[in-house]
Amino acid sequence: MTRGEFLRTVGAAMFSRTERPNVLFIAVDDLRPELGIYGAGHVHSPNIDKFGRSATVFDRAYCQQSLCNPSRASMLTGLRPDALKVWDLQTEFRKTKPDAVTMPQHFKQDGYHTVSIGKIFHNIFPDEQSWSEPDLHIKGYPFDPDAVYRSESEVAALEARKKALIASGKQQPHIDRLGEWYLKNSATENPEVTDNAYYDGAQTDVAMEKLASLQRAGKPFFFGVGYYRPHLPFNAPKKYWDLYDRQKIPLATNPYLPKNSPPMAHNMNRELRGYRDFAGAPRPDQGTLKEEEARLLRHGYLASVSYVDAQIGRLLGELERLGLASNTIVVLWGDHGWKLGEHNGWGKMTNYEVDTRVPLMVRAPGVKPGRVRGLVESVDIFPTVCDVAGMKPPAALEGASLRPLLLHPGRPGKQAVFAQYLRNGIWVAPDGVEYMGYSIRTERYQYVEWKKWQGGEFAAWELYDLQKDPDENVNVAEEQKAVCEQLAARLRRGWKGEKKNF
Repeated sequence: MTRGEFLRTVGAAMFSRTERPNVLFIAVDDLRPELGIYGAGHVHSPNIDKFGRSATVFDRAYCQQSLCNPSRASMLTGLRPDALKVWDLQTEFRKTKPDAVTMPQHFKQDGYHTVSIGKIFHNIFPDEQSWSEPDLHIKGYPFDPDAVYRSESEVAALEARKKALIASGKQQPHIDRLGEWYLKNSATENPEVTDNAYYDGAQTDVAMEKLASLQRAGKPFFFGVGYYRPHLPFNAPKKYWDLYDRQKIPLATNPYLPKNSPPMAHNMNRELRGYRDFAGAPRPDQGTLKEEEARLLRHGYLASVSYVDAQIGRLLGELERLGLASNTIVVLWGDHGWKLGEHNGWGKMTNYEVDTRVPLMVRAPGVKPGRVRGLVESVDIFPTVCDVAGMKPPAALEGASLRPLLLHPGRPGKQAVFAQYLRNGIWVAPDGVEYMGYSIRTERYQYVEWKKWQGGEFAAWELYDLQKDPDENVNVAEEQKAVCEQLAARLRRGWKGEKKNF
């Protein structure tokens, strides 16, 4: 199909220079595809499910690295982590790739008004070049709204810790900065408060007001709205906890490390152990959480998902009420998955499917709802949104437009998708050595090759037969070396050596 045919298919008038489509980009932190629309009947997600029924749902979308900063930087620039040289939480892509053009920046350069609220880029790296105005902020919240507590006991505990830090010589401004460990108290909280007592609810109030002002301005807009939950801590109003019976919440069916898996492949649960009440949680190779602890965490995660679902419902409802929905491209995306006991882990930060598979839904004006089973990647989102908006994407992008799959959801996707994980810094492997693990995921196999970060020496490999072992519980690399060698060759050729089937 030519570009002209595509524009006629979706309504060419929509893409005229006087009435171009808006873009509402919704990012959700740590949201795995455990939602009603993805077949999880135990999850209360009516608003996301409703949106999914009006959109194209991608069943098998994968991020390029299961960590906030590299995943978001990769998706928003359309470049893979190695091209950006961003593999951790500390590196700012503008310092490693200053000439990179982000998705909102590209729209800004093409005449759009671009604005964001919440977590779009990694929260400590807001990108001024991407936006037409400064990021929207909510008065009264700390610089990092991740760890906001509202129950009296939690607030009192934090104040006590703050006073102790000050007494020890720490200065108040230093304590209030992002990343101070005192902010992380309990891993869960469920007070009886209104939705906007927490940041995600409060930012939705502001986002709804902003939608109205963007409508009045009459200029095409790109609006990024980034939600923090269900990222730890699992803090949500009690009414969302009340949607679930903790004893009926299904637990992970594989709460153990994959058989024959190398140690650098595992998440060390450092993220969870950063919270006071789980400071003694074992590493996945040393022990397992008690069942009541696992149930508490899964309950808190699902409550947080339902809380965010409600906010997304409010936002999309306002888009509809303002009459903007018919001319707005809406993308709903999670930056990576999250283990809830699978592989005895709690958190992301691995190359396993549970961490790299993400929810992705795209609703485009004039495009019928559909379901795509083919393999796609987060790095494909940038060229896709450009294509659907009638814009030419930057030439340097390393993803592929998914426009053909939006129009024909039954077509196959990519032959392979690629991810990687750098086991470094405080997340280093048990032996103290830093490793990079590169993965290629095909229709049948997941192959991971681990190398020492310094020097590139081969360290280990993993192979999972997804037809026989969809949860990746047994590493069969040693038993199927011929398959490993074939996939290793494809991995060396990289994404440029793979054909897309659409």
